[in-house]
Amino acid sequence: MRYDAVIIGAGVTGSAIARELSRREGRFLVLERAGDVCEGTSKANSAIVHAGFDAELGTMKARMNVQGNEMMTKLSEELDIPFKRVGAFVVCLDEGDMPKLRELYDRGVANGVPGLSILTGEEARKREPNLSDKVCAALLAETSGIICPFELTLGLAESAAKNGVEFRFGTEVQKIERTAEGWHVTTSQGEAEARTVINAAGLYADILHNQVCEKKLHITARKGEYCMLDKTAGSHVKSTIFQLPGQYGKGVLVSPTVHGNLLVGPTATDIEDKEDTATTPEGLAELQEKSALGVKNVPLRQVITSFMGLRAHEDGDDFTLGETAEGFFDAAGIESPGLSSAPAIGVYIAGLVADKLSLQEKAGFDPVRKGVSRLHEMNAEQRAAKIQENPAYGNIICRCEEVSEGEIVDAIHGILGARTLDGVKRRTRAGMGRCQSGFCSPRVMELLCRELELTLDEVRKNGPDSQIVLEKTR
Repeated sequence: MRYDAVIIGAGVTGSAIARELSRREGRFLVLERAGDVCEGTSKANSAIVHAGFDAELGTMKARMNVQGNEMMTKLSEELDIPFKRVGAFVVCLDEGDMPKLRELYDRGVANGVPGLSILTGEEARKREPNLSDKVCAALLAETSGIICPFELTLGLAESAAKNGVEFRFGTEVQKIERTAEGWHVTTSQGEAEARTVINAAGLYADILHNQVCEKKLHITARKGEYCMLDKTAGSHVKSTIFQLPGQYGKGVLVSPTVHGNLLVGPTATDIEDKEDTATTPEGLAELQEKSALGVKNVPLRQVITSFMGLRAHEDGDDFTLGETAEGFFDAAGIESPGLSSAPAIGVYIAGLVADKLSLQEKAGFDPVRKGVSRLHEMNAEQRAAKIQENPAYGNIICRCEEVSEGEIVDAIHGILGARTLDGVKRRTRAGMGRCQSGFCSPRVMELLCRELELTLDEVRKNGPDSQIVLEKTR
């Protein structure tokens, strides 16, 4: 099969590019080595839609961040995903660091970020009473927001699939070769021919880039550890709280989540192993120590889980975006603010490809994607009507998050439907509550078996090597 474009990677960046390309006439294919979308960097990050004041003026990071932030309200409505502009504070803990805070403000203004102001410590604490007594001033960014990275990535990918983009999972790209007509892509599951290739392979984007480009890239895995707190801690702060880098170090953020939890993190350590996602005692201790500098009385006894994510840091310290070889397009080095920038990156790269190939706008493009119905978001009347329509919605599977059988079944049979325990979790939140799937996972596994005609030992947590049930004991 010959495609107009093959996109490598089904994270938030690749999925955003795919959706934007689906606005055009053509054949498009997304290749993903994992078994689902959102399995890499996109699933383990701060879930922040940054305002855009941090990136250096003139960089792709600055440009894409500001544009992506502006796009997020409309996009979240089209994709039926939660997004809240809760604002962000960058707190200054030492009067001697005030010039750095002013510099950050000036950079944000130069980048075109609206809604910036500098508050005194007293003014900041009026808005956020749990800010540390050490806070002497703060930069307020009104346009900063919080989002669910799973739902954003899934929404983009499902919208792309709905509009004709093909997705192949469990398909690792092994080799890319130039041909007279374009590109020959060799994968673990066969071959593909394409007029253009788009490299959105996250941590491995440098390996693919270096196969075909003279100017080489080098990506380092930068790990960040996090703690997620129970919803009873979710109101400890109303906005995202960053620390200004200073004599106390870079610090960590404390932020509410769109689902009512509290998030603390990340650390930042460069590592060699691009597959190492294990948390460490040292990292978690650092989170406890540094979070207390900006926010007092963080209720860390209410941690329900910890996790580690990897960011793709390129040596040039900027996004690599554009046509870097004839018909080969990079979306590489996508670290923070990559989640915020993804919608704009999608528009930018898809536009370059469309111009390259003279692709026409598609008359039938549908921007609207509906997610799984959320029982816990319904009032009593709506719940009753939904259960009347489908009695499976009256059977609660995950009590922590109030997720019903009907929601899980819909997630399994939806566009790019769930095939694993984590796939169900990311689409419905079943297993994301206080017990962390301790009670509901067997029932979710049973539903996967029933709906996909699997045996229990065939159910996986998140990939081919994540078997849960090993064998029958009797």
